[in-house]
Amino acid sequence: MQVILQWLGTLPGAAGQGLVWGLMAIGLYITYKVLDLADLTVDGSICTGAAVCAVLLTSGVNIWLAMLCALLAGMLAGLVTGWLHTVFGIPAILAGILTQLMLWSVNLLVMSGSAIVPITRLKYADKVLITSGDTDIYRTIVILAVFVSVIVAALYWFFGTDFGASLRATGNNPEMSRAQGINTNLTKVFGLSLSNGIVALAGALLAQQQGAAEINMGRGAIVIGLAAIIIGEALCPRLVTNFAIRLLCVAGGAIIYWFVFQTVVFLGLPSELLKMLSALVVACFLGIPYVKKTYFSKKKKTEVKRHA
Repeated sequence: MQVILQWLGTLPGAAGQGLVWGLMAIGLYITYKVLDLADLTVDGSICTGAAVCAVLLTSGVNIWLAMLCALLAGMLAGLVTGWLHTVFGIPAILAGILTQLMLWSVNLLVMSGSAIVPITRLKYADKVLITSGDTDIYRTIVILAVFVSVIVAALYWFFGTDFGASLRATGNNPEMSRAQGINTNLTKVFGLSLSNGIVALAGALLAQQQGAAEINMGRGAIVIGLAAIIIGEALCPRLVTNFAIRLLCVAGGAIIYWFVFQTVVFLGLPSELLKMLSALVVACFLGIPYVKKTYFSKKKKTEVKRHA
């Protein structure tokens, strides 16, 4: 019984982590699902958001202004990826890798060559929105839930506008969109900027939650984001077409991912195996739908033919 209570005590922290990474996954959803582009910029832009926010915050800048600057820095990173993709014709996945490499140097410059910029709780507790302390975890969860809800509401409104609809059309059928007079290059660039802006905003929140901005904190972000999207799609029934609900399911997918991750860590998995665990969890969630569709659907079709 005591072990179960200890495990339950770890879940609020996992929920807080899941909400931050859920916001990041929502940003990734725009490129991966809406625009149908493979964008690897997010591994760098989440660290950019964290670095910009941490440096400005420790310099005495208001937290809201620091987070706004983090958002704009992420949008600028997405703009570079979109520019490389549309102007120079570089494939989106390679353009994202190039921007990610550039962001490594940019992030180090922002952090003045340091690998970490601490936001100590004792010194900045009254200046940040969220903290990593156990006593503040429920307040943190509420604030993050509000953040996610506001972003989802804003995206739901935006994608209902004419320009938002043109962005969705670009992802569904670029050729037909161009035939209808839509500037697909513009929509791709804006979509990449919007996506990485949200990812950078998640990075700013992550830096506050962890108490520091670290140069390696974005490593593997794409894996966690994809896992959240896949789990979110499994949570959301196919009949549900409401865009806002799908985005909320993505955030829910990130929370489930961190629940699973925290449970395995609680069971005593060695820390050196955590990266492998992340990859295996993502591989399972990515592979199960394919296996289910490929093998189990064939069995059903065979049974139907036999009965026929």
